[in-house]
Amino acid sequence: MKVKWTKLGMVFFLLLSSVMTGCFIWQYRLPKAKPVDVKAAEEVKDEIMCPRFPEPVPLVHPIPVLMDALDKADVLLRNSIDATKLPAISAIVIFNDSVLWNGNFGRRNGSDPTSSVTNEYTVYRIASLSKIFPTLMLYKLWEDGKVDSLDDPLGKYLKNFTIKNPLGKRRDHDPKSVSESRSSKEVHISSVTLRRMASQLSGLPRRLRATTLLWKGNTQAAVDLLQDDVLVADPGTKCHYSNLAFSLLAHVMAEKVAGMDYQRWVTENILQPLGMEDTGFEITPQIKNRMAVGVYSSGRPAPLYDLGWYRPSGQMYSTPADMAKLAMMLLGAFYWQVLQPDTLKTMLTPLFRCENSYFANQTGTPWEVNEQLGYDVIRKDGDLDGYSASISLVPRLKLGLVILMAGSKPVDEDLVAKTYSYIIPAMESAFRDTPRVLIPPPDPTPYVGYFTYSNITFYEIKANADGVLSLEQFGPQVDDMVPVKYRSLKLTYLQDRVFRLVFEKEYPCQLKVNAASVSLESQDGQLFNFYIFNKKGLSSGFDVPGLNTYKVMRIFRRPIFSS
Repeated sequence: MKVKWTKLGMVFFLLLSSVMTGCFIWQYRLPKAKPVDVKAAEEVKDEIMCPRFPEPVPLVHPIPVLMDALDKADVLLRNSIDATKLPAISAIVIFNDSVLWNGNFGRRNGSDPTSSVTNEYTVYRIASLSKIFPTLMLYKLWEDGKVDSLDDPLGKYLKNFTIKNPLGKRRDHDPKSVSESRSSKEVHISSVTLRRMASQLSGLPRRLRATTLLWKGNTQAAVDLLQDDVLVADPGTKCHYSNLAFSLLAHVMAEKVAGMDYQRWVTENILQPLGMEDTGFEITPQIKNRMAVGVYSSGRPAPLYDLGWYRPSGQMYSTPADMAKLAMMLLGAFYWQVLQPDTLKTMLTPLFRCENSYFANQTGTPWEVNEQLGYDVIRKDGDLDGYSASISLVPRLKLGLVILMAGSKPVDEDLVAKTYSYIIPAMESAFRDTPRVLIPPPDPTPYVGYFTYSNITFYEIKANADGVLSLEQFGPQVDDMVPVKYRSLKLTYLQDRVFRLVFEKEYPCQLKVNAASVSLESQDGQLFNFYIFNKKGLSSGFDVPGLNTYKVMRIFRRPIFSS
């Protein structure tokens, strides 16, 4: 097969390639009047390296760069210990279903030099991390079909719930009427929904009027207090922190939907299945003896308050070991899953971008979400007299971090963000340096051969000794402009005739060769969907839907190019 590259053909190629934005592997922007300078073309300027967000892969330890990052985290937390203000810290770093590192600093009782040192089984109050459990309950009841929709109004499950919402009403005006006062009517345009309650978007006040977090009332009394209260924001329009929202959500879901006490539901449906034996609500004498002693900044021991009706918002205690199990479950990696994978994705998805005055960039259920080094850090922090706690996830890296503290957390440094500043780059480096595991198809024969896209770009697919496929791009333009190391890419088998394009090593996101620009980043991870085999047992071609490229067709021998 001969392909004659005439001047007319070159003009056609240039015009076509200029409009094929997103159309397959090599997309060029070529000068029409200038010949290709081969020497200059070999001078490749690598600017930003990709993948920017490397895919998590199994790691083989030890990994020096990761060990160095964890050592820095160890030093950071160790140096944060203050005998008066912050006498105890325990932390765990999780990757997927394993613990990468745990560190325990200080003593269980900072005022007693004979007190035992902390460990991963030391008990701490976890304060607002308790809000994770009403959220899990909501999603589980929804998953089980007991809640129709996450966006159901609370009033659907609590019939006598009312609260004034002046910001959530507008007037519909009748332009035909002379008298506005007679023709206009008020229309509700938003409501307190279950999902908004779980994401600090409900507009409910921080607490019930004239109550403290120690209030011992019940749900009906809470509803009675709300009837003449007012929302502080129109639901769904503003991030506003509310302990009331989570406590009300928990009690209503338990009493009206699950038909049992909230604490019993959490114990039977979350704590026991996950093996979180050292997590709960009741601070018994036995639990107290295992607790790190919480202190105020003055060093004075903090009392162990019982939060009464507000328990769902902040009463719970736990250990680093138990919270690590929770983190693994949320990452979808624990042996027992409370929620299905799709439900977990919904729960971990940020919902709303908050105003600058709020303490997080975005809010989720029940997360505070901030971006760090290009990743969404899904985080829940908590503070209660004498204790501080944080659990956070970087889902894209399958990474988690738990930090539990007895005392006042540092005001001049965010220990979570600082720890991630060490660990995220190290994990990226480890993923990039780990050899990719490539999967061969059951039989490579149907895919091997030569292919072309409209006689413009050409590809040869080969199989190595293990049956793994590689795709090599060739042709006059490729040979002149693309460095050899970027012409051949791997295809890993996913399922019936579907493969994924894989770069085995780090590569420049935007490859610039003289006047040409090639986006390697847009190609990485693209899916190849090969056609059904013909009577000869061969696939006649393939599509790459992610690049809007179709009908890349088989040709039966390698083309011969002439100028």
